[in-house]
Amino acid sequence: MTAIQLNAEILRNMSIIAEDENLMKRAAKYLRKLVSEKEDSTLFTKEEFFARIDKARKQPGKQFSSVEELDQYIRNL
Repeated sequence: MTAIQLNAEILRNMSIIAEDENLMKRAAKYLRKLVSEKEDSTLFTKEEFFARIDKARKQPGKQFSSVEELDQYIRNL
């Protein structure tokens, strides 16, 4: 679905719920939540990204003798 199609669908749905104040309040609340998630995203600057890579490279690695051992380790995290 293209951005134009998505926009049209959102506007069509908004015109339907615009007649109901409770639905509009719920939509506004959800949109605020989406915006805050976007603002809290885990995007890094280029410097932060490479700093994390450097930090990870300095940490000792973990080795597993089998897939089962790896699976057990991950499940216990």
